Amino acid sequence: MSTATQDVKISVHHLTRVEGHGNIVVDVRKGKVEKCEWHVPEAPRFFEAMIRGRHYTEVGRITSRICGICSVGHTLASLKATEAALGIQISEQTFKLRELLKHAENFDSHILHVYFLAAPDLLGVPSVFPLVATHGPVVARALRLKRLGHEWGSLLGGRTTHPTKAVPGGFSSLPTRKELSELKAKMLAAIPDLEETLKTVAALAPKFPAFDRPTEYIALASDKAYAVYDGDIQSCMPDGKKQRYKVADYRKVTNEFMTPLSTAKYCKNKLDSYAAGALARFNNNYDLLHPEAKKVAQALGMKPVCGNPYLNTAAQVIEIVHTFHDSLRIVDELIASGIKDEQPVKPTKYATGAGAVEVPRGILFHEYSYDKDGMCTGGDCIIPTNQNHANIQKDFDKLLPEMLAGGKSEKQIELAMEMLVRAYDPCISCSTHYLDVKFV
Repeated sequence: MSTATQDVKISVHHLTRVEGHGNIVVDVRKGKVEKCEWHVPEAPRFFEAMIRGRHYTEVGRITSRICGICSVGHTLASLKATEAALGIQISEQTFKLRELLKHAENFDSHILHVYFLAAPDLLGVPSVFPLVATHGPVVARALRLKRLGHEWGSLLGGRTTHPTKAVPGGFSSLPTRKELSELKAKMLAAIPDLEETLKTVAALAPKFPAFDRPTEYIALASDKAYAVYDGDIQSCMPDGKKQRYKVADYRKVTNEFMTPLSTAKYCKNKLDSYAAGALARFNNNYDLLHPEAKKVAQALGMKPVCGNPYLNTAAQVIEIVHTFHDSLRIVDELIASGIKDEQPVKPTKYATGAGAVEVPRGILFHEYSYDKDGMCTGGDCIIPTNQNHANIQKDFDKLLPEMLAGGKSEKQIELAMEMLVRAYDPCISCSTHYLDVKFV
């Protein structure tokens, strides 16, 4: 069908294989785009109101419940913000244990997205369930790796979701050297599954859609490591130029604003939108990837600055390898040094502080204020999916005309737009702020 005469009407009401509710609405008449929109209709969550008047020891437990997938990330961002506000300096051992816990969450979530949410698109099936019959060993492999992620996180956090052991100033309970040795043995036993995962993704790589839109990428960055737990905020522009900002200045980067298309706020920095997530981390921190992860990037044909949002899933595979090998390093260091019995560090002041970590979907910010009794007087949480909504809309604005010009059918366009949203691995229901309700 020619572009000049094509009519396209797409109404995807609650996109599948994402967390939360998002809609795609497209209206094209005689080749002219009348409407092309990404809608977020989620209700507000009120978490920023729930923490007011709560003691600093309770805040992390509450904000952990913002998400069941990124509960470790919300806990750690919350602890970092509280510790910044209370003048708490954690020990080197606590830092390593939290890095290991963060790696566990990213590994677990990336396996979930790559195998269960993105792979069905690349294999032309509506969900993972048909793959049980056609690709049984692959699904079994995915479940084994998911179980490893759960056991890995449970050892450090106390349970699979909503960790209980990580507390302000340290940990309430520590793993033993024997338990860390057992974790290492399980990780080493999973290497064949990891190698087969890379072969599977490499075989599917040609099916990632070819699309490119230069944008800004925002992620944590550090001179010491591929930052997931600690670092400054860094912007990477399409030409590779980078700039850093202090975490305390996060509002100067996020610049939230309202839009009638969404109950979640949009964000922008230097351009009209920016991207967060695995591809943003890859573009910002490629040089600090583990050598084994760089080999995977080379095998997948990826190098920074990559502007194809569909390859966020491929970047997650690269991060799975990085996370795995960097975690083995941390486990070895903890086993070698031994686990010291440390009590959580106490507050030295009560003020306002911000914290940031990299959750699977991108950079996550928490900020809290505390009074002299350690009671929370206010908070602010900016979730990565929230930061990606404007970028998804800008991708749509470029993708739709390109597909119309290429003579793609309505079904092909709909699938491409669904795949694009899923590539961001969004946690939509996490991304809404407290609503200031006024009764009149």
